Amino acid sequence: MAKDFFQPVRTADGSWTVRHPHFPETYHSVHGARTESVHVFIRNGLQYLLEHSPKTSFDLLEMGLGTGLNALLSYEHARGKGIEIRYMAVEKFPLANGEILLEGLPEHEARILSRIHQCPWNKPCALDTFFQLHKIRADFRDFDLPAGSLDLIYYDAFSPGSQPELWTPELFGRMYAWLRPGGVWVTYVAKGQVRRDLQAAGFAVERLPGPPGKREILRAVKPEGV
Repeated sequence: MAKDFFQPVRTADGSWTVRHPHFPETYHSVHGARTESVHVFIRNGLQYLLEHSPKTSFDLLEMGLGTGLNALLSYEHARGKGIEIRYMAVEKFPLANGEILLEGLPEHEARILSRIHQCPWNKPCALDTFFQLHKIRADFRDFDLPAGSLDLIYYDAFSPGSQPELWTPELFGRMYAWLRPGGVWVTYVAKGQVRRDLQAAGFAVERLPGPPGKREILRAVKPEGV
């Protein structure tokens, strides 16, 4: 894969994203890659989970490692909180050169992001005593887990218009099964059909205010006692 396969794009908050040549989208919002990830996945995903769970050890799955930004922000958010995270990321199109994203990052974040991209595929890799990363190179449709394996899912696939095969009732049902009761699923998408399909799978679904450039996002929770 050529080093320039992914085109770097600087977003409105100064952080970087990339554009994949197979899809007419950037990996993050051009209104602010970091701003979007913090709002959608950290504040309304990880932080929400920490505030609503008595646990100190969590299993997290990201659909699409992408630039590594969500993994980096999750590491930074967990650091110093006395919790442990086992972070899995399923990625079909690994980024050819993660180093293009380091410009402008604080030194300690650049170091962690470099390690995220240097970790080998398909085996656990310890980023720290509290954070284990397991990058899995696979098509998400072929990936599976035992029921009740996860506490949190970051669903960061390309939009339903670009990848409709990743926004199906069948996949939502599988992810519902993977989550433990009280588990959280969160995405930047707010399409009505996605919301209805999540509800049909059994989730309690909320429409939440979105980040800059996006009116709403979705958070779905697997009810307790199921």
